[in-house]
Amino acid sequence: MHNKENIKVLKFGGDCLKDASHIQKVTDIILSQKNFPIVIVSAIFGITDLLIDGITSAKDKEVNVSSTISILTEKHYEIAQDAIVNDSVLQTTIQDIVLLVKKVERLLYGVSYTEEDTDAIRAYITSFGERLAAVILAGVLEDKGIKSNIIETDKIGLITDEQYENATVDLKEFKVNFKPIAANILNDEAIPILTGFFGNTPKGKITTFGRNGSDYTAAVMAYGFDAPLLEIWKDIDGFMNADPKIVNNAEIIDHLSYFEVAELCYFGDRILHPLTIEPIAGLGIPVHMKNIFNPDSKGTIISPDAYIDEHIIKSVAYNPHIAMIRLHGSGIGYKAGIVTTIANALSAKNINIFATVSSQTCINLLIEMKDADESYDILKEYKGNIIERIDFQKDIALIAVVGEGVLKRKGILARVLEGVSKERINIEMASAGASEVAIYLIMSADDVDDAIRAIHKEFFG
Repeated sequence: MHNKENIKVLKFGGDCLKDASHIQKVTDIILSQKNFPIVIVSAIFGITDLLIDGITSAKDKEVNVSSTISILTEKHYEIAQDAIVNDSVLQTTIQDIVLLVKKVERLLYGVSYTEEDTDAIRAYITSFGERLAAVILAGVLEDKGIKSNIIETDKIGLITDEQYENATVDLKEFKVNFKPIAANILNDEAIPILTGFFGNTPKGKITTFGRNGSDYTAAVMAYGFDAPLLEIWKDIDGFMNADPKIVNNAEIIDHLSYFEVAELCYFGDRILHPLTIEPIAGLGIPVHMKNIFNPDSKGTIISPDAYIDEHIIKSVAYNPHIAMIRLHGSGIGYKAGIVTTIANALSAKNINIFATVSSQTCINLLIEMKDADESYDILKEYKGNIIERIDFQKDIALIAVVGEGVLKRKGILARVLEGVSKERINIEMASAGASEVAIYLIMSADDVDDAIRAIHKEFFG
């Protein structure tokens, strides 16, 4: 039996499973492990988007189903045929692919016939990307003489809420459900390959975790196994101190704390799922981000520990797709329960509020720009009593200057503002204090690139 001290959870993203050559690199990494590997896979690159588009097109026209199925089949056939040498193993793998693809086909025809694509149906259909990826990886390992065991995560007690396409795991219930399953996995010599991205409601309905959801799955599995380490493999070296598409001399960050990563994922960087840290924080499990194309690189270590280096800040993250809704009213900022009422109304429609800033006569809400019009329509219902006027501003950006030292060292906010002011950029709002590890700036989306370069230059040169 493998004990928890000699296991390692490895998660491979869709970019790592793009084609046969990528999957060969993945298998090489798995086989090089000294500890017993517990593998979590995303869907093969592009497949989740294919399935999402396939649902939409199936609803429009029945004839579109065959096109989606053809592409889905060809992509997985091609990778299997290129990566698997043994003909018997290849045929078994293809048979497994066919069975899964036929299920997708039936579901898409169901969408076409009913012209309905509920959140529950969308979640179920998109879960097949990970199921197919697991089949291919298992086939490639078997081709190398390595026994593996595919474990679909809707069969292991991974219970979630009923937010079908943005679900959250009930960690306490999962821990209880998973304990005997984990013991069986660790008693087996076969390498477990677990599907990322999805779980299920208490009633058995499939739910998914949104973009980068397999990161979240991997963290939940690390929690379930009480693993000493979680490695997340992608096609990049790790987190950087700025977006390299904006800042030419951006560099890899060696170490980040849990709190720093939570801020970076929430406000800007989409490198990890925003909930990745939540399952492992209580156990202090470190995360090591690594690059399949550069496996010897240090990557980025994420741990509970806070390191303040000479730069003070660690990274400048941003979200250029923000809208600000302003709710005006006499004394609105002091009315008990008004913010809670507003938040509940928007949350009921799955609209996330990034931040709120209140004064005596105005409450400012920062939301995704895609949600601006719907939010406005919802909040109009509250006009006439406390809310006297509603207006909103689109095409603004939020910058988060992140680092454990930003509120512990004097003068950091002043340096941020000074760096931006040198570029004659107007800052509409600045905030320090909502988080202990971040300073937030709001400005026109047109100015965000120049502002990021200015802040990076101020702190990193």
